[in-house]
Amino acid sequence: MKTIGKLYLLPVPLGPDANPKEVLPETVERSVEFIDHYIVENEKTARRFIKAILPTKKQPELKLSLLNKRTEAHEYDDFLKPCFEGFNVGLMSEAGCPGVADPGAVVVKLAHEKGIQVVPLVGPSSILLAMMASGMNGQSFAFNGYLPIDKGEKKNALKNYERLSNEKSQSQLFIETPYRNNKLIEDILQILQPSTHLCIACDITLPTEYIKTKTVAQWKKEKPDLHNRPSIFIIHKF
Repeated sequence: MKTIGKLYLLPVPLGPDANPKEVLPETVERSVEFIDHYIVENEKTARRFIKAILPTKKQPELKLSLLNKRTEAHEYDDFLKPCFEGFNVGLMSEAGCPGVADPGAVVVKLAHEKGIQVVPLVGPSSILLAMMASGMNGQSFAFNGYLPIDKGEKKNALKNYERLSNEKSQSQLFIETPYRNNKLIEDILQILQPSTHLCIACDITLPTEYIKTKTVAQWKKEKPDLHNRPSIFIIHKF
């Protein structure tokens, strides 16, 4: 009986300025050493990461399949075909851990349906690192992804997260497209109550890391410039 390959979930650094060997365990390097088939969002950045973590890896031998917003539904089955040929496959996100706020979750679901073993490897998660550093409720929190773009819907969402945090004692996390960060901060400070706590965690694990938790009233006195800087926002109404 032919051996079925495994799907390895390979974490990558949270930004291009992070040294992979400082934020990733050796298990990631060892896995890259024996994996030649990969599912990635961007071939250029994936190859750059593989070269950085394992310079001796022969790039011409790598077989990369692209998974992004242009991927058609019928293409997903092809991603895992190497597993049934006995090859292990590595799934990478563009930043952090695959499968969380990431299109790779669809491939992981498919792997379970096909009986392929899924192997998650340890790496940086901006969501968990932000939560750890926020001082908010690590026993109960919710990641809500992106806020609505529509101004009215965004206001309703923020007020709803504020209400939920107060009623359930549950910290509420969300993100924004980096070039809209400064506008989001303005909206948060206008919409939420002055006593609500807000954590802004930016450039986590990078040399420019910035993590602070203050009340909305305190933030109004000191607004950081987060333009084009990956950030996590957490609110909690105590």
